[in-house]
Amino acid sequence: MKKMIALSAVLVLGAIGMACGDSGANNATVNANKAIANAINAAQSAANTMTNAAQSAANQMSSAANQMANAANAMKGAPPANAMKAAPNDKAPMPANSTNTMKK
Repeated sequence: MKKMIALSAVLVLGAIGMACGDSGANNATVNANKAIANAINAAQSAANTMTNAAQSAANQMSSAANQMANAANAMKGAPPANAMKAAPNDKAPMPANSTNTMKK
């Protein structure tokens, strides 16, 4: 009976050692899990990078739209670019064969 208990104890300890030990199957599973976790982290990092790039582009477009709106508002009161201002009466061009009788 003592031999049976001792043998059972040895088998139990062996089983525990195999389950918790450093076997090839355990290492392969752990390595596969690490590879999957690394791939997920890389994908998450890429997604974050794309999100940041999209937000940056959106900010730049918004800034450009604001600048265009500001420029348009500034131009509301300005005369057309090809508008000629009337010359004051005393500076009006005179024909070459006449004399200017206007006071300056």
